[in-house]
Amino acid sequence: MHRPDKTLGPRRWVTKQWITCKLSFKGRWREVMGPDSYTELFFLDEATSFAAGHRPCYECRRSDANYFAEIWGDVHGNGDRAKAIRLDNALHDERLTPEGRKAVYPAKIRDLPTGTMVKRVDGTHLVLGGRLLRWAPDGYQAAVVADPEENLEVLTPRSTVEVFKAGYDPDLHETALALV
Repeated sequence: MHRPDKTLGPRRWVTKQWITCKLSFKGRWREVMGPDSYTELFFLDEATSFAAGHRPCYECRRSDANYFAEIWGDVHGNGDRAKAIRLDNALHDERLTPEGRKAVYPAKIRDLPTGTMVKRVDGTHLVLGGRLLRWAPDGYQAAVVADPEENLEVLTPRSTVEVFKAGYDPDLHETALALV
Protein backbone atom coordinates (compact mmCIF):
# COMPACT_ATOMS: atom_id res chain seq x y z
CA MET A 1 0.00 0.00 0.00
CA HIS A 2 1.15 3.54 -0.62
CA ARG A 3 0.97 6.76 1.35
CA PRO A 4 -1.01 9.85 0.28
CA ASP A 5 2.20 11.30 -1.22
CA LYS A 6 2.39 8.17 -3.47
CA THR A 7 5.46 6.73 -1.79
CA LEU A 8 5.55 3.17 -0.53
CA GLY A 9 5.01 2.73 3.17
CA PRO A 10 5.81 -0.17 5.49
CA ARG A 11 2.56 -2.06 4.72
CA ARG A 12 3.85 -3.82 1.61
CA TRP A 13 1.97 -7.13 1.61
CA VAL A 14 -1.39 -6.21 3.13
CA THR A 15 -3.37 -8.40 0.75
CA LYS A 16 -2.69 -11.82 -0.70
CA GLN A 17 -4.58 -10.91 -3.88
CA TRP A 18 -1.88 -10.16 -6.40
CA ILE A 19 -3.65 -10.03 -9.74
CA THR A 20 -2.66 -9.35 -13.32
CA CYS A 21 -5.19 -7.13 -15.07
CA LYS A 22 -5.70 -5.70 -18.53
CA LEU A 23 -4.49 -2.16 -19.06
CA SER A 24 -7.86 -1.31 -20.59
CA PHE A 25 -11.24 -2.69 -19.50
CA LYS A 26 -14.74 -1.41 -20.32
CA GLY A 27 -13.54 2.17 -20.63
CA ARG A 28 -12.71 2.44 -16.94
CA TRP A 29 -10.08 4.85 -15.76
CA ARG A 30 -8.19 4.78 -12.46
CA GLU A 31 -5.80 7.24 -10.95
CA VAL A 32 -2.53 5.38 -10.50
CA MET A 33 -1.71 5.20 -6.79
CA GLY A 34 -5.02 6.87 -6.02
CA PRO A 35 -6.12 7.56 -2.43
CA ASP A 36 -7.33 4.63 -0.30
CA SER A 37 -6.44 2.09 -2.96
CA TYR A 38 -3.95 -0.62 -3.74
CA THR A 39 -0.70 0.17 -5.51
CA GLU A 40 -0.76 -0.62 -9.21
CA LEU A 41 2.28 -2.32 -10.67
CA PHE A 42 3.06 -2.51 -14.37
CA PHE A 43 4.90 -5.49 -15.83
CA LEU A 44 6.46 -6.15 -19.20
CA ASP A 45 4.17 -9.13 -19.75
CA GLU A 46 2.20 -11.85 -18.01
CA ALA A 47 5.25 -14.10 -17.57
CA THR A 48 6.98 -11.30 -15.63
CA SER A 49 3.95 -10.70 -13.40
CA PHE A 50 3.59 -14.41 -12.72
CA ALA A 51 7.27 -14.56 -11.69
CA ALA A 52 6.40 -12.01 -9.00
CA GLY A 53 3.60 -14.27 -7.77
CA HIS A 54 0.55 -12.79 -9.48
CA ARG A 55 -2.39 -14.60 -11.14
CA PRO A 56 -5.00 -13.55 -13.75
CA CYS A 57 -7.80 -11.24 -12.59
CA TYR A 58 -11.29 -12.76 -12.39
CA GLU A 59 -12.97 -9.53 -13.48
CA CYS A 60 -11.14 -8.16 -16.49
CA ARG A 61 -9.52 -11.45 -17.55
CA ARG A 62 -12.22 -13.93 -16.57
CA SER A 63 -11.54 -16.56 -19.27
CA ASP A 64 -7.80 -16.57 -18.50
CA ALA A 65 -8.48 -16.70 -14.76
CA ASN A 66 -10.93 -19.57 -15.16
CA TYR A 67 -8.52 -21.50 -17.38
CA PHE A 68 -5.62 -20.90 -14.97
CA ALA A 69 -7.81 -22.01 -12.03
CA GLU A 70 -9.03 -25.09 -13.91
CA ILE A 71 -5.48 -26.23 -14.63
CA TRP A 72 -4.42 -25.33 -11.07
CA GLY A 73 -7.22 -27.54 -9.72
CA ASP A 74 -6.13 -30.42 -11.94
CA VAL A 75 -2.47 -30.07 -10.96
CA HIS A 76 -2.73 -29.09 -7.28
CA GLY A 77 -6.17 -30.05 -6.13
CA ASN A 78 -8.99 -32.47 -6.51
CA GLY A 79 -9.70 -31.68 -10.15
CA ASP A 80 -12.20 -28.92 -9.38
CA ARG A 81 -11.58 -25.37 -10.49
CA ALA A 82 -9.51 -23.75 -7.75
CA LYS A 83 -11.09 -20.90 -5.84
CA ALA A 84 -9.33 -17.53 -5.94
CA ILE A 85 -8.64 -17.63 -2.20
CA ARG A 86 -6.90 -20.98 -2.57
CA LEU A 87 -4.74 -19.63 -5.40
CA ASP A 88 -3.93 -16.45 -3.48
CA ASN A 89 -2.97 -18.31 -0.29
CA ALA A 90 -0.74 -20.77 -2.14
CA LEU A 91 0.99 -18.05 -4.17
CA HIS A 92 1.46 -15.88 -1.10
CA ASP A 93 3.18 -18.77 0.69
CA GLU A 94 5.57 -19.14 -2.27
CA ARG A 95 6.50 -15.46 -2.77
CA LEU A 96 8.83 -14.80 0.12
CA THR A 97 11.29 -16.63 2.34
CA PRO A 98 10.79 -16.48 6.12
CA GLU A 99 13.43 -13.70 6.08
CA GLY A 100 11.26 -11.62 3.74
CA ARG A 101 13.34 -12.12 0.56
CA LYS A 102 12.09 -13.26 -2.84
CA ALA A 103 11.70 -17.04 -2.74
CA VAL A 104 13.67 -18.86 -5.46
CA TYR A 105 14.61 -22.47 -6.05
CA PRO A 106 17.07 -24.30 -8.33
CA ALA A 107 16.11 -26.14 -11.52
CA LYS A 108 17.64 -27.08 -14.84
CA ILE A 109 16.34 -25.54 -18.07
CA ARG A 110 15.20 -28.93 -19.36
CA ASP A 111 12.71 -29.08 -16.46
CA LEU A 112 11.22 -25.62 -17.05
CA PRO A 113 8.35 -24.76 -19.39
CA THR A 114 7.98 -21.69 -21.56
CA GLY A 115 6.96 -18.66 -19.48
CA THR A 116 9.17 -19.44 -16.49
CA MET A 117 11.47 -16.64 -15.36
CA VAL A 118 14.95 -17.45 -14.04
CA LYS A 119 17.95 -15.58 -12.73
CA ARG A 120 21.59 -16.20 -13.55
CA VAL A 121 24.73 -14.20 -12.88
CA ASP A 122 24.21 -12.44 -16.23
CA GLY A 123 20.67 -11.29 -15.42
CA THR A 124 17.04 -12.34 -15.50
CA HIS A 125 15.77 -14.52 -18.34
CA LEU A 126 12.58 -15.94 -19.80
CA VAL A 127 12.52 -19.63 -20.67
CA LEU A 128 11.11 -19.96 -24.18
CA GLY A 129 11.12 -23.37 -25.82
CA GLY A 130 14.21 -24.50 -23.92
CA ARG A 131 16.12 -21.28 -24.64
CA LEU A 132 16.81 -18.31 -22.39
CA LEU A 133 15.88 -14.79 -23.51
CA ARG A 134 17.47 -12.01 -21.51
CA TRP A 135 14.82 -9.83 -19.83
CA ALA A 136 15.02 -6.03 -19.94
CA PRO A 137 12.43 -3.41 -18.90
CA ASP A 138 11.67 -2.63 -22.55
CA GLY A 139 11.61 -6.21 -23.85
CA TYR A 140 13.52 -9.41 -24.32
CA GLN A 141 16.91 -9.59 -25.94
CA ALA A 142 18.74 -12.27 -27.90
CA ALA A 143 18.75 -15.86 -26.74
CA VAL A 144 21.49 -16.94 -24.37
CA VAL A 145 23.07 -20.38 -24.55
CA ALA A 146 22.35 -22.31 -21.37
CA ASP A 147 24.24 -25.34 -20.16
CA PRO A 148 21.60 -28.06 -19.75
CA GLU A 149 23.20 -29.06 -16.44
CA GLU A 150 23.34 -25.51 -15.02
CA ASN A 151 21.17 -24.93 -11.98
CA LEU A 152 19.14 -21.80 -12.63
CA GLU A 153 17.48 -19.72 -9.89
CA VAL A 154 13.77 -19.97 -10.67
CA LEU A 155 11.78 -16.82 -9.91
CA THR A 156 8.32 -18.09 -10.94
CA PRO A 157 6.55 -19.84 -8.05
CA ARG A 158 6.64 -23.65 -8.27
CA SER A 159 2.87 -23.96 -8.37
CA THR A 160 2.66 -21.59 -11.35
CA VAL A 161 5.44 -23.48 -13.16
CA GLU A 162 3.36 -26.64 -12.73
CA VAL A 163 0.36 -24.85 -14.26
CA PHE A 164 2.55 -23.82 -17.24
CA LYS A 165 3.70 -27.44 -17.64
CA ALA A 166 0.07 -28.55 -17.70
CA GLY A 167 -0.82 -26.22 -20.56
CA TYR A 168 -1.31 -22.60 -19.49
CA ASP A 169 0.67 -20.38 -21.88
CA PRO A 170 1.31 -16.94 -20.40
CA ASP A 171 1.15 -13.91 -22.65
CA LEU A 172 4.63 -12.86 -23.70
CA HIS A 173 5.88 -9.47 -24.81
CA GLU A 174 6.13 -9.04 -28.59
CA THR A 175 9.94 -8.93 -28.38
CA ALA A 176 9.98 -12.54 -27.11
CA LEU A 177 7.78 -13.67 -29.96
CA ALA A 178 10.03 -11.86 -32.48
CA LEU A 179 13.00 -13.93 -31.24
CA VAL A 180 11.32 -17.29 -31.85
